[in-house]
Amino acid sequence: MAHIKMLIWVCCLALSTSFAYGIGVNWGTQAAQTLHPSTIVQMLKDNKIDKVKLFDSDHWTVKYFANTGIEVMVGIPNNQLGKFASDYDFAKEYVKNNVSTHLYNGGVNIKFVAVGNEPFLKSYNGSFLKSTFPALQNVQKALNAAGLGDKIKATIPQNADVYDSGNGGPSNGNFRSDIRDLMQNICRFFKENKAPFLVNIYPFLSLNENKHFPVEFAFFDGTSKPVKDNGISYTNMFDANLDTLVVSMRKGNCAGVKIIVGEIGWPTDGDLYGNVTMAKTFYSGFFKKMATKKGSPLYPGYIEYYLFSLTDENQKSIAPGSFERHWGVFKYDGQPKFPMDITGQGRETMPVGAKNIKYLEKKWCILNKYAQDIGKLPSSVQYACSRSDCTATSYGGSCNKLDANGNVSYAFNMYFQMNGQDVESCVFDGMAQIVQTNASIGSCLFPLGLESAGARIGLDSMLNILVAFFLFLAIL
Repeated sequence: MAHIKMLIWVCCLALSTSFAYGIGVNWGTQAAQTLHPSTIVQMLKDNKIDKVKLFDSDHWTVKYFANTGIEVMVGIPNNQLGKFASDYDFAKEYVKNNVSTHLYNGGVNIKFVAVGNEPFLKSYNGSFLKSTFPALQNVQKALNAAGLGDKIKATIPQNADVYDSGNGGPSNGNFRSDIRDLMQNICRFFKENKAPFLVNIYPFLSLNENKHFPVEFAFFDGTSKPVKDNGISYTNMFDANLDTLVVSMRKGNCAGVKIIVGEIGWPTDGDLYGNVTMAKTFYSGFFKKMATKKGSPLYPGYIEYYLFSLTDENQKSIAPGSFERHWGVFKYDGQPKFPMDITGQGRETMPVGAKNIKYLEKKWCILNKYAQDIGKLPSSVQYACSRSDCTATSYGGSCNKLDANGNVSYAFNMYFQMNGQDVESCVFDGMAQIVQTNASIGSCLFPLGLESAGARIGLDSMLNILVAFFLFLAIL
């Protein structure tokens, strides 16, 4: 019996140390071709990442996290908040079909339900102000009614713009004046239900949006000039931002609510500051900070973090900037971009990339230099870019130095690849041609498209049908 107990203890210890302590990732699927969920699971396990945050609750996707040991946060999109707010029965059905159904022995370890995503952004012009809190209440009520409220909490991923400190430091922090009462009520609801406050903090955006922002203050290497506030010296933007939230929560009588950083990261392309070099610097310092298990001066305890994001998404909105499609620590195909040390212990290595990736054929669509009529070239390039992804050619991007012909070829090829290499997508009034020689120019990658997970979904369904058919024949 003693040997059995020891074996169980060793197995449990191995399981508990198999992941990077407290690190999670966001996985979004706004891409022309997405990786299969089983591939994502493999990537997380290989890189010892134990948490994943999703932006919806797609049943087919979530089921692949069963029996993996990975904590899952499922999401409810903003466009569904009104329904959840007005119909409690709808919330109950959601919990039944998208949460409870996964909680069998060896099932999915669902930990949180994210109600909306940054619903109070100023750019939404108040569209979700009336629906978000009632939706949150109904979802938590439904979780409680299903007997899940003690272990699964509903929360709201908030952008850091829901609080500010005006012209002062963190000690002057408070929730935004136009939503202060609402945010304080939400925060108190979290306290009553022992749910966390989920906040997205981006030092990159502070640098990108303010030309006077000191570059060093966005990183964690201690080279920035300290900013003193109320007797505290801040050497990085993250600590100052988090403490502004802490002060805001205290003023709202909801001190003590656990804080989780739902998104943090640095883009690698599409912007002057969005590049691999700066991203590597950011993550290096961030992981060292995370390894200390110390938070900020006013929130000194352990913090859970979700990196944003796992992979690039080439169909995200670029309204904030071209960098929006390049937040991944992995490329579109699941291959790592640069070496890093997730443990923060000085063991920098290349992350383990996705395995057995299926690419489309080695074909590229480029400018036909012998085309006779090129009068429509500008409109064709505009058309291709508006329906694909040319963000790498933006100022500061990895393909920013292409010549005129190179820019045209890049646009044509991205459209061709994102449309599954459909021959009709490489015509452009005779100005384009398909070649079998890699069209990449210097350090500018002309990527190949991927075999979409959508195609594999169809294959999975077909296999299930065949299995059922043969079982039926066996019974006969």
